Amino acid sequence: MSLNDALKQRSLAHVWHPCTQMRDHAGANPELPLIPIRSAEGVWLTDFDGRRYLDAISSWWTNIFGHRHPAIVAALKQQLDTLDHVLLAGFTHEPAVELAERLVKLAPPGLTRCFYADNGSSAIEVALKMSFHYWRNSGCTRKTRFIALTNSYHGETLGALAMGGPSIYRDTYAPLLLQPIYVPSPDCYERAPGQSWEDYTRQRFRLMEETLARHADEVCAVIIEPLVQCAGGMRMYHPLYLRLLREACTRHRVHLIADEIAVGFGRTGRMWGCDWAPPDPRATDAQPGITPDFMCISKGLTGGTLPLAATLTRDEIYDAFYADYREGKAFLHSHSYTGNPIACRAALATLDLFESEQPLAQNRLLAELMWRQTAELRALAHVAEVRQQGMILAIEMARNARSKEPYPASERRGLRAYRHALSAHPDFGVLLRPLGNVIYFMPPYVITPREIEQLCTIALAAVREATRD
Repeated sequence: MSLNDALKQRSLAHVWHPCTQMRDHAGANPELPLIPIRSAEGVWLTDFDGRRYLDAISSWWTNIFGHRHPAIVAALKQQLDTLDHVLLAGFTHEPAVELAERLVKLAPPGLTRCFYADNGSSAIEVALKMSFHYWRNSGCTRKTRFIALTNSYHGETLGALAMGGPSIYRDTYAPLLLQPIYVPSPDCYERAPGQSWEDYTRQRFRLMEETLARHADEVCAVIIEPLVQCAGGMRMYHPLYLRLLREACTRHRVHLIADEIAVGFGRTGRMWGCDWAPPDPRATDAQPGITPDFMCISKGLTGGTLPLAATLTRDEIYDAFYADYREGKAFLHSHSYTGNPIACRAALATLDLFESEQPLAQNRLLAELMWRQTAELRALAHVAEVRQQGMILAIEMARNARSKEPYPASERRGLRAYRHALSAHPDFGVLLRPLGNVIYFMPPYVITPREIEQLCTIALAAVREATRD
């Protein structure tokens, strides 16, 4: 038995893999064969037989500078020689302090306080609890609900899961969940033929405005993913929605929570998705971008090396909790590994790379190349749309591209593309883990033009295979 096969069997004996029907991995001809990985470097994963796989999705959108970047690895080794972990309650340490200082400088103006968590879902939980608790500390006890967009996704812990729209993730747990007020997504895939993204966005925003006007007195916050609803099929919308929403939340005294977990750290082409909001046309010397009341970040924060997240917020929010202990206003939320020094050091090394490598400028060229290289995909009969926002490119397969009639989920067309991409080329495979009928690219920023060409060639073949009747 090969080392690959041996590790597969050991894994199947004891490991329950995430976001997976485990039966897909079992049997002599599994629908979703496990791939044991021995090592990784840059955009490449290597199994125990020496076969390489191009990681086109940055291992669930985390490894923005590729695997085992030498600068991040060196920073981790140095930190391990000094301090591994210490609780952040009553103690502090240099990596946590320095990281908070740098994140505040990098964040949209006005976000001055940093609360650490362990992962993206936990950062969302922090924001939801802080928003509710702020209003309670401020005497607004009727504010107990949240507004979320349909088709959104914010994580798997119960509070974050409740804010998500796709039924595949949340319906089983519905009796356990908060009940947000859902507003239809501004997702521009649904626009009418010939309708512009901006016009459709204005049309959809009216539904949000009406909901805020009706429910503002009972709503703590609106939560959104800026520009791209990632786990909802990489659906995208016009940045005007961000400007309109920021103004409406301010007007109705409702917080705005920006979930930048997947789209932050340059993934959309700017550092934050919120940075794309157009300037306020009524303000003099207005700058593009908005400042949410809470911004949740994770994934790319450590370059994909260690779990870490943060919720950034304003002084106004912080001040509502700052009181004598006997008043009972403290935010008594914690995680054992909050602000772990090693994870914070990885994040600092990642921020150093943004300064030294200047990836956003290079990413514009790489994004343009991805668009050009997918031209042939856009002409296929069963591709309803190819859409892009920065270093995110999504290919929507459909039974009827013109009417956008989807393939039934039971046909698992995305899985067909996934399997083909792993095995189509004799020398390497491509990791294209699908979202239903959507194949997408979210590659590490260190991908080369040649690797983009290889990725797009394999993706074209995989989509053709997946849409063959």
